[in-house]
Amino acid sequence: MKSQMIIHPDELSRAHIDRFAKTGVDCLGIHPVGGVNAAKSLAELVALMKTEGYRELIDYAKRQGLSIEYELHAAGYLLPRALFELRPDYFRMNESGERTPDYNFCVSNGEALSLFAKNAAKLAASLYGSEHNFYFWLDDGRDIHCRCEKCRSLSPSDQQIIALNAMHREIKKLIPDAKCAYLAYVDTVIPPTLEADEGIFLEYAPFEKYTAKGENAPELIARELEMTVPLMKCFSSFPPKVLEYWYDNSLFSGWKKPPARFSLDIEAMRRDIERYSSLGFSYISTFACFLGEDYAELYSPVDFSPFADACKKA
Repeated sequence: MKSQMIIHPDELSRAHIDRFAKTGVDCLGIHPVGGVNAAKSLAELVALMKTEGYRELIDYAKRQGLSIEYELHAAGYLLPRALFELRPDYFRMNESGERTPDYNFCVSNGEALSLFAKNAAKLAASLYGSEHNFYFWLDDGRDIHCRCEKCRSLSPSDQQIIALNAMHREIKKLIPDAKCAYLAYVDTVIPPTLEADEGIFLEYAPFEKYTAKGENAPELIARELEMTVPLMKCFSSFPPKVLEYWYDNSLFSGWKKPPARFSLDIEAMRRDIERYSSLGFSYISTFACFLGEDYAELYSPVDFSPFADACKKA
C-alpha cells in the first residue's frame, strides 16, 4: 500500500526528508496552511517554489526515493477575492441571499468557472517536482457552497464536481495524464449525484472523527464512516486515497505554536489502516504537520516508522 506524509512548506528540511525516507514512506506531500489565509499561504508557496533553496530540497527528497505531491485549499487563490468589487456575480450567494467573497464561488457562472479552471492549469504546471495527481481543494468549512437560483439545487458535493471537471479538462491540455482529487470532507462526504470525468479520483478525509462535538457529533461521525463504500462506488475508475490525521500535530496543538508534545495512538492507527485496506483503499496519507525541526528541538524527532510499517503490511 502506498504511503504519504504531508507537511507544511516551512517544515521542509534535509533532516526531515531523511526521517521520512529512512522509514520507507513513499511520497512527501506539501500543504500550505489553510483556513482564512489559505490563498495567501498558497501564494507564498508559489513564490517559494521559484527559489533555489526550495528546489534543492525537493530535488534532494526525490533522490532519496520520495515522490512529491501538493495538497492545497486553492479556491481563493484560483479565483481571487479581490475580483468581488468588479464581479460580485462570480462569487457565492449565502443563505441570506447575499453575494459574498468569503468562501468558494458560484459554479453556475460560466466566466467564473472558466477563470478558475484556467488558473488551476497554470498552478498545476508550476508545482515544482510534482507528480501528476493534483489536489486543488475548495475552501475549508461547513455550509459554504453557493445558494444562488442556479446553484441552490446543487449539493456541496455536486458543486465540487462541477469545479473539478472544469479544472481537470483545462489541466489536461497542459498535462495529458493529469488526475484530480475529489476531497470527501465534511459536507462533501455525501456522494455527488453528478458524474465525475474520468481522471477524478477519491480522497476521503475523516475529519469529523477528530473534531465533531456536541449532540450531533455521533451522527456526523457515523455518517462519515458510512459514506466510504458509496463514495468508492462513485469513483471506481482510479484507486482511492485516504487522507488521515494520525500524525497531525497542528490539529492536536490547536493550530497554534509552539507545538504540543505529540503522542501517537499506534493501535488505533493500525486498526484504521487494516480497515481501509479491507475496503479497497490503496493509498494512505496522513498530515504530519508541526513535527519539523522546531518540534525536534523542543522535544525530540518523531518516529514515523509505525505508519510506514503498517502501510507495508496492509
